[in-house]
Amino acid sequence: MKANGTAYKYGDNVDTDVIIPARYLAIQDRKELAEHAMEDIDADFVKKIKKGDLVVAGKNFGCGSSREHAPLVLKESGVSCVIAQTFARIFFRNAINIGLPIIECEEAAKAIADGDTVEVDFDSGKITDVTTGRTFTGQPFPEFMQKIIISGGLINYINQK
Repeated sequence: MKANGTAYKYGDNVDTDVIIPARYLAIQDRKELAEHAMEDIDADFVKKIKKGDLVVAGKNFGCGSSREHAPLVLKESGVSCVIAQTFARIFFRNAINIGLPIIECEEAAKAIADGDTVEVDFDSGKITDVTTGRTFTGQPFPEFMQKIIISGGLINYINQK
């Protein structure tokens, strides 16, 4: 399993209210909801993001409320992976539950610049900044988590069993 795209970089403590502002949580349609992803931190995010692109962030990405909407709008926007120094635990779990690949790697999160082309190999945890040629090693997913993500999330994984 791999991800490859342009990196969009953000800082520390990007909370779920920034990822998807609470004022939009009543929207039921996933695509419509995703049109508001990251708009309070990056008004042009949904205009720039292309399928396969990545989000790179600092510490404690996804902190705040436990809403599943946050990883869902990123995935629905086309984000193929989030690389961060650390994730809030509830965001980490929600991301896996909905099938959004995430990977912790402090060195990569610090070194990758906004706009760099990045490739992630989830089997090995290898992160390559194609723009600079630098390679980093993040924590690879255990096999069972890869199966959940490949299935499109926990519910799909369970239904396939």
